Amino acid sequence: KVFQAVVSCIGGDGTIYIIPKSFETALNKLMAEIQNTFKGLGLLIPYCWKKGEACVVRGSDTVWYRAKIVEVSGSTLQVQYIDRGYIESIPQCHLYPTTFYTGIPPFCIPCQLYKTLPIGNFWQQEAVEYLQELLKNEEVEIHVKELPDNPWGKLSISLYFGGMSLSSFMAYQRYCVAEDCQDIQKLGVFEGDLSPSYLLQPLPVPGETFPVTVTHLVSPKEVYICLDSSENLKKRSATERSASCDSESLSKALRWCNKIVKTLPHLTNFKKELPCLAEYVDGLWYRAKLLSVTQLVPVQILVQFVDYGTYLVAPTSRLRHIPCHLLKYPVQAVRVLLAGFRPASDDKNVERIPYSPEWSLKALWTMVDCVEGKRLSASILTVSPEVTISLYGDDKNLVHLKLIEMGLAELDQ
Repeated sequence: KVFQAVVSCIGGDGTIYIIPKSFETALNKLMAEIQNTFKGLGLLIPYCWKKGEACVVRGSDTVWYRAKIVEVSGSTLQVQYIDRGYIESIPQCHLYPTTFYTGIPPFCIPCQLYKTLPIGNFWQQEAVEYLQELLKNEEVEIHVKELPDNPWGKLSISLYFGGMSLSSFMAYQRYCVAEDCQDIQKLGVFEGDLSPSYLLQPLPVPGETFPVTVTHLVSPKEVYICLDSSENLKKRSATERSASCDSESLSKALRWCNKIVKTLPHLTNFKKELPCLAEYVDGLWYRAKLLSVTQLVPVQILVQFVDYGTYLVAPTSRLRHIPCHLLKYPVQAVRVLLAGFRPASDDKNVERIPYSPEWSLKALWTMVDCVEGKRLSASILTVSPEVTISLYGDDKNLVHLKLIEMGLAELDQ
């Protein structure tokens, strides 16, 4: 069985407690019922608590939770939140004994990684802390491998986050040995003569109008576009729906990669077009490819962020190997030429685009104003030798008409 779940807690012994997404509605309903039943403080009169006894606990967030007594020690009791998994020491005044809700099984499931042996036969404190930092409150994919011998035992699972196996990842970090570790090579180290490359984005058929966003402008005529994933799914073609799913899955995978990026090795190979992860100015890491070495001392590399089209000159410290599973998503940004106009022959503006001097900077900034943050649509005219499109604004007019009105461009028939 395969299902989505949220990791609620990592036990001190490395037990992974999960709440299946399918349980969330029932759990929320139960929690609301408990809040309506129990109000105020816990039991204030003396009470003889017993190990294993059912109770409700008023947490530090003032919310009541189902729990059971794990250990009795004077005025403080150790309890386990049975729908979350974690264990906490609580003063007796924050507990209330109850037989309510004991017929409802716990909503969280204790799990262990299938055929995975921690170094030293138990999970070291450092490994447990790493698991907590990586997984707590995160949504993951669970593959059930073996059922426990008794109903209260641990479920044996394979856990995947962002398309990556947790067992393989922890083995890669040398926290454990994973017997079933076929995808260890997916963790980002390319060896030998492997020349990985990105997949290209499938495009809608010529003549079809589709929503886009412009992610980067090289010049008024040369831009990078992404198929817009914000439009109503039902209105979109199969190509656009596929692109939308890819975009959403890629975003999740990149979010996970940002959590583990420090474990990925720095680049040592600077082959042109090589895929990599690069750190942008916002401190986040994105998919990129190497273009050229711009400086040798210290080494500076020109990279392009393939899902946006933007460029950055970065030191090697901001470049890392890319995990293989990130290569399965097509590049989100497509380089296109806009049809129907050319630079104005009588544009008197002195400031020009250095790398494209036929265009004035004023023309570039005017085009930025026309497309930035706008709901645009496009129609492909040709795909060879280069992708050429007509680009329309949210008023359904061609975006370049503004440049022509201002004398910054002229019609090109």
